[in-house]
Amino acid sequence: MISAPVSKVLTRHRDGRIHAYVVDPGARGELEPAAVFRPRAGDEVEASVVPRDLERVVYTTLNAVVCLTRAGDLMWATDFAPHSDVRHGHRPGCALSLDGRTVWVYRPDAMAGRGGGDQWVVHDADSGEVLARRDLETVGRGAGHHVHPVDGSVYLDIGEGQDGSVILRGTAGADGEPEFVTYPWWDRCLIDLAPSGQQFMTVDHGQADVAFHSHPTGEVLFTLPVEAFGYDPQECFVGWSGGYLTANTAVVTLGGETPDEEVWFRHHLVDVRTGTLGGEITLEVTNPYELVPLGDGSWLTDGPDGHPVRWFPAP
Repeated sequence: MISAPVSKVLTRHRDGRIHAYVVDPGARGELEPAAVFRPRAGDEVEASVVPRDLERVVYTTLNAVVCLTRAGDLMWATDFAPHSDVRHGHRPGCALSLDGRTVWVYRPDAMAGRGGGDQWVVHDADSGEVLARRDLETVGRGAGHHVHPVDGSVYLDIGEGQDGSVILRGTAGADGEPEFVTYPWWDRCLIDLAPSGQQFMTVDHGQADVAFHSHPTGEVLFTLPVEAFGYDPQECFVGWSGGYLTANTAVVTLGGETPDEEVWFRHHLVDVRTGTLGGEITLEVTNPYELVPLGDGSWLTDGPDGHPVRWFPAP
């Protein structure tokens, strides 16, 4: 069963601009930007978010988080102090809360050489005021935010390179102050949250298996190793990509190398209610990491001009 689609806003960075795309229920094929934002002069954008009204953009650079209006006026900005001259190996990220009231910013301060650990900071979306700050015991290069589609909690997946991956979750506490939970793993990468909000999907950092967990406890519902898909674990791996095609079906990416050392990828369907396999699905992707399942039966890939393309399964 395909759930009712919900409008979403996503961004792409092209030609020094931030392009915002609205994925409406009827949108098909190549999407055109609904709004285009110009960053401040000299800003190199690492990550960005745009609310559904398209009236502002929030983005991170290596040394700041910035909020601009659609007209280009500065609403607020916060510098990451002290200034870092480290150019590579760390990417600050950001996410907008489900209700649009707060901005969640991941700061990889350790890799930036700021003399401390990483931070996860919650800002008021209108003023930039810091509402909460979590000091982290991570040395991350970057992180992915995932906003829960029902209760609005925010997941953070911090990649520490060869040292693994750490998953945290932030929620609004009873007194309105955010509360933070760290899951007890260092070796699982968060891939996606189910559109139903009832579970989430992770892949082993060593790429040996995929697992599905209950939200919010993290309890493992079932795990599928490479062998379950009919491949040799010495020759194949589970990709750090895929996600929920619908509330009941996930796409799991399997990859390997040919004798000529060419990398190949295939996409398998899994019924997340039962853990049973549903065969392969053919997707028009040049690499597996451009695939963005939308949870309503459709998915996005990158078009030749850099615009996202929305696909639906063949009738």
